[in-house]
Amino acid sequence: MTKIHIYFMPGLAASSSIFEKIKLPEDVFEIHLLDWIMPEKTELLKNYAERMSKFVKHDKVVLVGVSFGGILVQEMAQFLDLRKLIIISSVKSNKELPSRMKIAKTTKAYKLIPTSLLSNVEALTKYAFGTMIKERVKLYKKYLTMNDKVYLDWAIEQVVCWERTIEDDNVIHIHGDNDSVFPAQNIKNFINVKAGTHIMIINRYKWFNENLPDIILK
Repeated sequence: MTKIHIYFMPGLAASSSIFEKIKLPEDVFEIHLLDWIMPEKTELLKNYAERMSKFVKHDKVVLVGVSFGGILVQEMAQFLDLRKLIIISSVKSNKELPSRMKIAKTTKAYKLIPTSLLSNVEALTKYAFGTMIKERVKLYKKYLTMNDKVYLDWAIEQVVCWERTIEDDNVIHIHGDNDSVFPAQNIKNFINVKAGTHIMIINRYKWFNENLPDIILK
């Protein structure tokens, strides 16, 4: 039996280690982890997605993206022949972005985020992720490794200014109803993980290990 290749893309500033506890049946699936590469300073998201798509070395893969990685994989999809496209804790169009991000786009307030200071993870959680929670900060310290200012400036702008207005009906969207970054009330057509937060790929990994195989195969 030919294995199904699954490529995982982490969220903004995160490393692929966020998927370290994702374990799927090895006789059916083969997991591949993607990591962020440095963008050019004014690189378009589409061009970045085309570069990232070259790291996918198989045909008919399942592409999974978390948060900003979910936005990226939707852009990568146009350059790949996919079996399935899955996003987790993300959005399918800019209409699903929270109002604070829409305001930030209009006012260009996102340009005021002091990303040069964001190697300080407490600051990143405060500015980019809303309420600061001690346990969450610990997790971010472990998993947020991409803290270069050029990358952060670029990535935050790509999220806030994402131009997609029409969602792709082929996207499978898994979302927690307790997500504070992309609140569920703004999201349509998703598989609900009860009490799931924005970091549920880390702290609810058992749900994904139990449910991802069926979601992929059905």
